[in-house]
Amino acid sequence: MDSATAAELKTVLVGATLPATRSDLLEYAVQQHAEPQLLDGLRTLSDEKQYTSLDEVVEELLQVQPGRSKPVPHVPKEEAGKPPGGDEYTAKHPEPGAVRS
Repeated sequence: MDSATAAELKTVLVGATLPATRSDLLEYAVQQHAEPQLLDGLRTLSDEKQYTSLDEVVEELLQVQPGRSKPVPHVPKEEAGKPPGGDEYTAKHPEPGAVRS
């Protein structure tokens, strides 16, 4: 469905009681004498979902939002075992505050 048709369908559905199922929206659109192409668009909606806004209906028809996938958890890398700088990391410098070479 293109955006112009989706906007037309949204206009037809203004006044529908929300939240609504696909069948509720279809029934309302028939009562409003919607064109067959608009009814066909509504038939593609999920039958199990409750739509809480007309924007949600249009987003599903246009498939605006990408599908959400579960993020892959970060796997920590194995530690090297030694601190940065090796043994010099914990050794005292003879001159405090001086920069080591």
